[in-house]
Amino acid sequence: MLSNTISVNNFAYLVGVSRATVDAWINSGKYPIRTDGNGKRYFNLNDVRDVPEVAAMLSSNWDEELKVKPSRTYTSVELFAGGGGLALGMEKAGFHHVLLNELDHCACETLRHNRPDWNIVEGDIHEIDFTPFRNKVDFLSGGFPCQAFSYAGKRLGFEETRGTLFFELARAVKEMRPKVFLGENVRGLFEHDHGRTLKTIKNVIAELGYTLVEPKILRAIQYNVPQKRERLILVAVRNDIAPHVSFMWPSVCDGVRTLRDAFYKGVLYDCDVPASEGQRYPEAKRKVMDLVPEGGDWRDLPEEVAKEYMKGSYFLGGGKTGMARRLSLDEPSLTLTCAPAQKQTERCHPLETRPLTVREYARIQTFPDDWQFEGTISDQYKQIGNAVPVNLAWALGRSIIRLFNDIDSLNIVEWANEYKTLKPNTKLHGIFEGMACDEKIPYGKK
Repeated sequence: MLSNTISVNNFAYLVGVSRATVDAWINSGKYPIRTDGNGKRYFNLNDVRDVPEVAAMLSSNWDEELKVKPSRTYTSVELFAGGGGLALGMEKAGFHHVLLNELDHCACETLRHNRPDWNIVEGDIHEIDFTPFRNKVDFLSGGFPCQAFSYAGKRLGFEETRGTLFFELARAVKEMRPKVFLGENVRGLFEHDHGRTLKTIKNVIAELGYTLVEPKILRAIQYNVPQKRERLILVAVRNDIAPHVSFMWPSVCDGVRTLRDAFYKGVLYDCDVPASEGQRYPEAKRKVMDLVPEGGDWRDLPEEVAKEYMKGSYFLGGGKTGMARRLSLDEPSLTLTCAPAQKQTERCHPLETRPLTVREYARIQTFPDDWQFEGTISDQYKQIGNAVPVNLAWALGRSIIRLFNDIDSLNIVEWANEYKTLKPNTKLHGIFEGMACDEKIPYGKK
């Protein structure tokens, strides 16, 4: 399909509405629909340019933002590093990692294998002392798990998060005092525990002395990733810096990438996907999946086959569209899970009756083909499924590098030096109050 067109299904994914809604728009004449020589329907992007998501694609600065480079070496620490998706994207943007922490041994082996020069600290984050890095690291990032807080004191602050992994991320921020930090999580954090979890996180960030950029859900399909994955991103800037800079979210790319882009030579990769190991279906399941067409699911099975395959799930409510699901080459993948052949979240290859291989999984997450995963095949699927897509992380990293370039351009050397002569009750003294002595020396231009 031409670059200035989009299929009906992908348009629905992009806009975040159901296919039925898009069909209703078409039937009402709201948007003109076109048909190619094979009978497939599509939209010309110019015909739907009033849709905000399409307008953003048509006016994107993606290509310009690819040129963003660090004005100096910016150091970073990453927590909960996993198999390296976020770390690799940030490295591509220009960050120099001085420490990465991860508990899972196989994930650590993956990081060590691919980046022998990275400082990988394997083990429990609770036991790591971050104070040696105080005022010595520019940026901190981490994908902390979403956990409910106790609210014992009802203050909704730092202490209420104790015992969770967000508390450890917050402790690292408190001990290191980076200029900027980033947290990423599932989109469900927005509504988790009726919004109290996110409210507490915001309170803690303010308590730590940071200004939180309004959180945003980024959809991977808008950032050169062939997958319908969504992540909630939190970016916070230290209070002494925040009034003087403005963070800009990354521009979206110019189109929706599909499994065809992931598996074959084209816009994402310069060769077809390499062969690799993968799980196999038991014979009984293979016979069932053979009956599902490309892009189909359990609803395409004969009724008796579907009932036998799905058991009690057949009679439950909901669409259950993850069951017996075969992906489509011309659509982005469904969000990858930690295994490609789970019954409720099936990820069958579009053309062959088998689960996706490790390298296919990795390409959907936009890992480069030379990034090798360690451990058993199950360990590898888990690392890939849990990762932040590399291209999404890279886009975010470029925006944060741009922010750091702006910080570096500030003439705040004089402000820091003036600190010594300020009276305790002056506004500027308050900006620097609580900062370590060595941080009152210039942190801008070198």
